[in-house]
Amino acid sequence: MNPIETLLVSLQEVMAQVPFFVQPLIVALAAMIPFVEGEVASVLGVWAGLHPIVAFLAAVAGNFVSVLVVVLFGAKARAAIVAWRARRAEAKAAAGPSDPATDEPPVEAKPESKGRQRFRRFLVRFGVPGASILGPLALPTQITSAMLLSTGVSKQWVLLWQGVAIVLWTALTTLVAAGILAAVVH
Repeated sequence: MNPIETLLVSLQEVMAQVPFFVQPLIVALAAMIPFVEGEVASVLGVWAGLHPIVAFLAAVAGNFVSVLVVVLFGAKARAAIVAWRARRAEAKAAAGPSDPATDEPPVEAKPESKGRQRFRRFLVRFGVPGASILGPLALPTQITSAMLLSTGVSKQWVLLWQGVAIVLWTALTTLVAAGILAAVVH
C-alpha cells in the first residue's frame, strides 16, 4: 500500500468511528480554522469518505460562518474606532491650537508582511471582487475580510465577495480531491 492509500485508509477509519450526521460537522469545524478553511476541509472530508457534495457544503458553511463572525465583529469594531477618532478630533479642535512640544510623538508604522503587501496589490489592481477571489492565494479569508473592512468596504459587499470566493475555491479543491481519490482508488 502506498503512502496516499495509507493516509486515505487512516482518515476513513477515523471518520467511520463517528456517526454519519456528525461527520459534516467535523468538516465544517475544520473549515472555520484559518489556513485550513473550506479548501482543505473539503479535501479532508472527501478523502475521509464523505460524498463530495456533502464535504463541499459543510466546508463552505463552516468557512462562511467564520467569515461572518469576523465581519460582524470587525464592522462593529471599525465603527467604534471611527467614532472614537471623530470624538478625539473634535476635542482637539475645541481645545484650540496645540503646543508642538507637548504633542505625542508620531508612532512608526511596522513594515507590512508579504501576504498583506500582495493582498493590497490585489485590492488596488482588481477591486473588492478580485481581492476576495485572489485573496486566498495570499491570506486566509478571515484575515482578508478583516482587511477589507478596515479599508472601509461595507460588510454586505465583503460578505458577498468572500462568499463567492469561498464557493469557488472550495468547489475547485473538492473537485480536485474527488478526482485524485477516483484515480488512486481505481
